Amino acid sequence: MTTEQESADDKRNRHIRSFVLRQGKMSEAQKNWVQTLYPKYGLAYQKQVTDFSAAFNRAAPLIVEIGFGMGDATAQIAAARPDDNFLGLEVHTPGVGALLNKIETQGLTNLRVLQHDAVEVLRDMIAPDSLAGLHIFFPDPWPKARHHKRRLIQSPFVQLLASRLQPGGYIHCATDWEHYAEQMLEVLSAEPQLVNIAAGYAPKPAYRPLTKFEQRGLKLGHGVWDVVFTRK
Repeated sequence: MTTEQESADDKRNRHIRSFVLRQGKMSEAQKNWVQTLYPKYGLAYQKQVTDFSAAFNRAAPLIVEIGFGMGDATAQIAAARPDDNFLGLEVHTPGVGALLNKIETQGLTNLRVLQHDAVEVLRDMIAPDSLAGLHIFFPDPWPKARHHKRRLIQSPFVQLLASRLQPGGYIHCATDWEHYAEQMLEVLSAEPQLVNIAAGYAPKPAYRPLTKFEQRGLKLGHGVWDVVFTRK
């Protein structure tokens, strides 16, 4: 392959990544959970459309969460909605280990984990018009103006998200950064495949639990904004 071809391929495959890898400590317990539980509850990235019902041993509506952190809210939502299948996407290994442990200890048969870039998973593994829902809770806000271009919620990615939803499926975003909330509302409103369920920001859906961080913020008077759109 020539240098020119390599450059063309790199340009064609370039996209906003759903994460930034940062150095962080990983406990021995988290390492052990990944080693022992990922083969049981984790899925491997593959560059082809995947039948996720096989991974859950049943056919049920599939909801994908992008960037679940340590997985506390993810596990709570999966436990509260046993009739739905949940696929959590995360690249940071400590969080992957923590959620795998929750799946094991809580017996969550409707939750699986995939450690890979969410953009590539959605692009390559998720069939168009197939998802019942998408959760994106408290993504990296990139607060400095010069870094706003790195934010996940931008038009090309939202177009991809919308294309993977089935008609009536939903996208639920939440953030505690008001400027990012404004951007989310603007970008999602501009996507022709989507319609807002509210006049602006949505009331917090009952299924999304309050995190400890969020509860502390609310006590200090910090805002949290939920944005929910459905596929036409």
